[in-house]
Amino acid sequence: MTDISQTDDSIVERVEVVSDKMREVLDATSTVIFGQQKIIELTLVTILSGGHALLIGVPGLAKTSLVDTLGVVLGLNSKRIQFTPDLMPSDIVGSEVLEENEVGKRQFRFIKGPVFTQLLMADEINRASPKTQSALLQAMQEHHVTFAGERHDIPTPFHVLATQNPLEQEGTYPLPEAQLDRFILQIDVSYPDESSERRMLFATTGTEEVSLHPILSGSEILTAQRLIRQLPVSDKVVNAILQLVRSARPGESSSPDVNRLVAWGPGPRASQSLMLAVRGRALIDGRLAPSVDDVIALAEPVLKHRMALSFAARAEGVQISDVITSLSGNLE
Repeated sequence: MTDISQTDDSIVERVEVVSDKMREVLDATSTVIFGQQKIIELTLVTILSGGHALLIGVPGLAKTSLVDTLGVVLGLNSKRIQFTPDLMPSDIVGSEVLEENEVGKRQFRFIKGPVFTQLLMADEINRASPKTQSALLQAMQEHHVTFAGERHDIPTPFHVLATQNPLEQEGTYPLPEAQLDRFILQIDVSYPDESSERRMLFATTGTEEVSLHPILSGSEILTAQRLIRQLPVSDKVVNAILQLVRSARPGESSSPDVNRLVAWGPGPRASQSLMLAVRGRALIDGRLAPSVDDVIALAEPVLKHRMALSFAARAEGVQISDVITSLSGNLE
């Protein structure tokens, strides 16, 4: 199959090549992860957008398997961190050790932590303390870490796919708002349907093993991410993005329900994330430009973790998804 980096300069041809590769990745991942087509697609949208995703769901829904599988088919160097209450920031970033060289001189050497990878799985991220969770902040946003005053660059591409148990589970901590905002999408992982679970039973309890191979490479993913930023976005779609995000902010919204039900709304990073995500969704579908339908489809994954309900909303049993659905229904 054609290499992404060796295609013609025509954006149409490059979109076709990347779209074909993405469909191949989607199909390969679906042979391991059953009944989660939408979840896989949203995760690929995140990676094409150059960002990070937060996968939320109860244990046992193949969140960890999804990240493992994507690491193989995307051809990325991947590492896993199991977040626990006693995990320290140095367990993520790294630490220094005192060594003695050949001439007897002692000096410190930095030992890189698991964050120095291309695809990092932060498993059950909300089981660690907020201090440890925040250790990922600089790496997620700036793609480097600073230790003892020295900068250490992280490999590219770099993506964090964090799994999280619902906050109702015991032994979990809510993520800081600043860290939540670093995730392009919040992907809610639900139970598979009956037919998919039936296929899963036979596939995972038999003797046959699915053989996966790399379909893309890190350099090809970087090329696809640059292509994303070249896709044109119409004024209609830009206006829909701005209308949606700004209408979700209490005080700025013309909706009395938002002003009453929402405590705080999404900032400008939500608009940026939505702009990239709609392009990624269009690219996976082989389209040259996103539409308002893409904005509506991605409204909840982009906004849900960037909003908080007021006390009145919680008392009335209102959900964030209800507010977002109402707002996205007003888009023209």
